[in-house]
Amino acid sequence: MCGRYGLSHPARVRALASAAASLDEALLAPAGASAARWNITPSAIVQAVCSDRDGVRAAPLQWGLIPAWAKEPGIGARLANARADSVRHKPSFRRPFAARRALVFADLFYEWQAVPGATRKQPWCIRRRDEAVFAFAALWDRWIDPTAGETRETFTLITTEPNDVVGRIHDRMPVILTPRQIDPWLDVSAPLDDVEALLAPYHDEELTAWAVSPRVNDPRVDDARCIAPMDPPRDLFGARD
Repeated sequence: MCGRYGLSHPARVRALASAAASLDEALLAPAGASAARWNITPSAIVQAVCSDRDGVRAAPLQWGLIPAWAKEPGIGARLANARADSVRHKPSFRRPFAARRALVFADLFYEWQAVPGATRKQPWCIRRRDEAVFAFAALWDRWIDPTAGETRETFTLITTEPNDVVGRIHDRMPVILTPRQIDPWLDVSAPLDDVEALLAPYHDEELTAWAVSPRVNDPRVDDARCIAPMDPPRDLFGARD
């Protein structure tokens, strides 16, 4: 799963405006103006780009999808992630997959590695080698509280099998869209077979990973020290250098 991520250089989101026809400066401005974050956790509200039958728009979304049909919002705590191999058919996700897709922006994410002989998993930070901002494939939905009439717009991140870099750490990774995949992902009129084909592992050669301090485990901690390499460093097979 992907349970933590960061957007440490939000101004770089604007660079994606030249990557896809469906994006422009106005759509990316809210995310680009957001505060730097190094430890975004489920339940956080972030600036995203949403698409549906009415078009593409910028919107603040809360992490943890509450399906439109849900009777209460607590289900969102269990739906921070959606598996690529079942997202098209599961009741919580199938309608958003067909007609409510989103981009969530990041420049790093974390996964946890089980270490033989250790009682606690080792957190790793993963990002592009050039530190560029990228877009996660996400689904969103709108829930209206049947009692209070409150409206919430929420999202889930889609995960897939890991590439070689992440596979040494964890058995899942978030779906990262390449620039040319952004337009078909946001196009809710596209054939669903074509959309489903986008949910693949990201390119190995563009990612790098390093072990970080367990301080990132605390959702109250959100600063640049979250991504500081461990000292001494740990390699991808669990041995210390």
